[in-house]
Amino acid sequence: MRLNSKIMPDDIALRLLAGALPQLEASFRDLPTAVGAEPEAAIDAMAAVMSQVAGRMADNYPYFHPLYAGQMLKPPHPLARAAYALAMGINPNNHALDGGRASSRMEVEAVREIAAMFGWTNFLGHLTSGGTFANLEALWIAGQLAPGKRIVASEQAHYTHGRISAVLGIPFASISADHEGRMDIAALESALQDGDVGTVVVTLGTTATGAVDPLHKVLALRSVYPFRIHVDAAYGGYFALASTLAEAATHAYACLAQADSIVVDPHKHGLQPYGCGCILFRDPSMGRFYRHDSPYTYFTSSDLHLGEISLECSRAGASAVALWATQQLLPLNKEGEFARGLDSSRKAAMALQQRICADHRFVSPFAPELDILVWAVRAGSVAASSQLAQAIFAAAARADLHLALAQLPTGFFPAGSWPDQQQHASITCLRSVLMKPLHLNWLEAIWSRLSQATAEVLALPPTDCADATSTR
Repeated sequence: MRLNSKIMPDDIALRLLAGALPQLEASFRDLPTAVGAEPEAAIDAMAAVMSQVAGRMADNYPYFHPLYAGQMLKPPHPLARAAYALAMGINPNNHALDGGRASSRMEVEAVREIAAMFGWTNFLGHLTSGGTFANLEALWIAGQLAPGKRIVASEQAHYTHGRISAVLGIPFASISADHEGRMDIAALESALQDGDVGTVVVTLGTTATGAVDPLHKVLALRSVYPFRIHVDAAYGGYFALASTLAEAATHAYACLAQADSIVVDPHKHGLQPYGCGCILFRDPSMGRFYRHDSPYTYFTSSDLHLGEISLECSRAGASAVALWATQQLLPLNKEGEFARGLDSSRKAAMALQQRICADHRFVSPFAPELDILVWAVRAGSVAASSQLAQAIFAAAARADLHLALAQLPTGFFPAGSWPDQQQHASITCLRSVLMKPLHLNWLEAIWSRLSQATAEVLALPPTDCADATSTR
């Protein structure tokens, strides 16, 4: 099916929806008509408001386009959009089977397929409204199992772990990262020797750099010290299917089945609309902590309601429908089209990093482990480099190439990258997230715009460069 839309493939989604909607409506044809046709005046009024919506939505970056490589934003698959919209005709609520009979069963099936991707067949899991709430459930269970004990995570882990721990009243501590942004195993072992660590959060795909913590080495420590392992794979979880990972990341992903809990976000690499997260527990008996009584909610079925194994109450059943449909089209296996898309994203990041390393204007701290790449600008000082990065970020955006900025430790970079490197703890870097498979085909266009933006900025006097950063 050809993509006709210049902006995004919504024409496909609309065609799919137009074909399926009559079938769904026919399922309820025996019901008496509840509402009449909308009068033309009402339709005209709605159309006028929709025109305003379209105008307001134009005030966005083109997240759907391969020239957008800034934040973790991947366009949902056209099938996911169509399935979500179709489900909204029913507007199911997957908290209880009464509110979402079909969509609840589709959620169970879709989550089972995600768990199988990690090697689990006997588990407890469900979808959530996003990765933050999924991680909250994991850390809540951690607190129930080890009350009073600390939760620790790498200093490069997502900030949400510290915030969630504070909300739950659980002690939290950060573990230093090594020079490649991964959790430092020696520092972790030092913390474990205190005997008060209940859970170690291992990140597979940090937000800043896409670093993959060495899960295999953390597991080796678990044979010496008693603690739980929670894997935050919100961003990187689907790379368990990739075939192009380097050796260290491959070892980490090979051990996923030994974790105690895993979070993955289908609304990141899973081609789903926001918000759709997923929490999985290796031990199904964790359901005992969720048990509660709601006689006005669960009385119509003796089957397990998803609300009985989750902290959230109302949840969009449409998310489950969209995910189920996408996984029917693109199964989660290592040989399929879905996995090939992940490999394309990683190849794009590797290829861009090779160009950056060969360019005397830039310095790259390390190769990307997934599809996130960071680099800095060579300059006479850390402050000058940070200023140039911000100016290049703005210049690239003016050429329709949208990158991101990241504040990273100067220790990530080779010694001597800047004369005053040791005097500064951090530096502002450029960052790209090449998570769209199309990024590989657009690499030449991305590099051309980046190179040109850099040339423009470096040709500016320092004062003009400062002005460019202040008006970005």
